[in-house]
Amino acid sequence: MALAAAVLGNMVPVPFIILYIRHIFHWLQKQNPWWNERIEALERKAHLKGRLVRKYRTLGLCVLVAIPLPGTGAWTGALVAAVLDMRLKDAVPTIFLGVCIASAIMTVVTYGAIHIL
Repeated sequence: MALAAAVLGNMVPVPFIILYIRHIFHWLQKQNPWWNERIEALERKAHLKGRLVRKYRTLGLCVLVAIPLPGTGAWTGALVAAVLDMRLKDAVPTIFLGVCIASAIMTVVTYGAIHIL
């Protein structure tokens, strides 16, 4: 039950991030110039992480999301997909698959392969 809740909680914001993050960034930049540097830094990071995604498209996005390390994951994958203008119908299932892979990896690491098998 906890695994399902974690996957669902990870996925709920993904379509909204893909669809609206650029609009939110633009709105924030218009409200206060203080946001300019921070948003540019986020977009730079997304472009750097997006190198793998640009080269391999959906497979690269899946790998980016599936690696259970800080700075990767569903929300970062959604930001990369938004910055690279990936279609929602391609990005969301790919991110979901990556989240499932990452959750499987973390389950094995947490419980140990011996206890799962």
